[in-house]
Amino acid sequence: MSTDIIVPADQAEGTKFALRAWLKPVGSKVTRDEAIAEVETDKVTMEITAPVDGVISAQLVEKGAELQPGMKIGQIADEAAGTKAAAPAAAAPVVKAAAPKIDTQAARNLRLSPLVRRLLAQNNVNPEGIHGTGRDGRITPADVLAQATGKSLPATAPAPRRTPGGSTRIPHTPMRRSIADHMARSVTVAPHVTAIFECDYSAVIADRNKRKAAKSGPVPTFTAYFVAACVKAIQDVPKVNSRWHEDAIEVFDDINIGVGVSLGDGGLIVPVIHKAQELSLEGITQRLDQLTAKARANQLTAADMQGGTFTISNHGVSGSLVATPIIINQPQSAILGVGKMEKRVVVRELNGQDAIVIAPMAFVSLTIDHRVLDGHQTNAFLTKWVEVMEKWS
Repeated sequence: MSTDIIVPADQAEGTKFALRAWLKPVGSKVTRDEAIAEVETDKVTMEITAPVDGVISAQLVEKGAELQPGMKIGQIADEAAGTKAAAPAAAAPVVKAAAPKIDTQAARNLRLSPLVRRLLAQNNVNPEGIHGTGRDGRITPADVLAQATGKSLPATAPAPRRTPGGSTRIPHTPMRRSIADHMARSVTVAPHVTAIFECDYSAVIADRNKRKAAKSGPVPTFTAYFVAACVKAIQDVPKVNSRWHEDAIEVFDDINIGVGVSLGDGGLIVPVIHKAQELSLEGITQRLDQLTAKARANQLTAADMQGGTFTISNHGVSGSLVATPIIINQPQSAILGVGKMEKRVVVRELNGQDAIVIAPMAFVSLTIDHRVLDGHQTNAFLTKWVEVMEKWS
């Protein structure tokens, strides 16, 4: 008797992922929930675990092959049966990684010899990932064979390669390709419109200082306040938390807020705080801390990053005052952008008189899908968001 090894079916819609490596060879004894394969999505690397105790009797997918949710990739036999249980699956076709398509013009640009091209095709190797050791950086047959011998699906970009023309070619990572496709699709399908307001952080800073002095728990980051303010604003303007369909606008009950996290040159990931409407400021802070720790340890799962209905882009952490338009995280309908906080001179009414004061200010923007939202809804959201932040208690 044998049990199928299945790709988890709870992946985010549209996510591309491939088999990075088998962690156990055929014939290996495994225990339930033991990691047996590693999968790389366009955003995270995660493990597939054994569904039962037994012996891996068949592997139906090769390293680098594209996977689909619910796909059968192997089998585990009862330990008593061992690898004999693999016989029924032996006839199943092995899913192989797609052979790279070598563009003729690109081949000429890289100056690939006919032998090198043939070896690339035979060994399923992408020339963009090879650092040529030949004269002027040319790829040699030995380079291809060396890459084929120990190649694995790269988690980061292969080494940059100098070209004879005096430039550097930096191969795309799967994440960079995914970001490019996602951004291009978003601006193609959604008419972007952006509104910008200004917000005074004085009340939030006072609340944080009070919590620091009390030493009664973790001190919320500014992002935690942003999330909490978004919940209140969405409750005032529910259509911000929605999705466009050709026949209807789908407004979600749960407020699942994604927070963009930069990986530097590695790209951008957006872990999600699910059901933020059910969390207090303390609960939001704890969830953010958990997601941040997992991100730093490269332990985010697909579940941590799927199901978002609204996104926050805190571009101010890198010094940006205003960024517009911030591209909507499809298929969502809006994205909040928060700029750098800085002390600025502003006019306030004190005791019935105008006064010039210094206050910690930041610009905040909401970019919307104009198919879903109009200007009055956009401004109503930002008005509520600023009100919550400036009157925080």
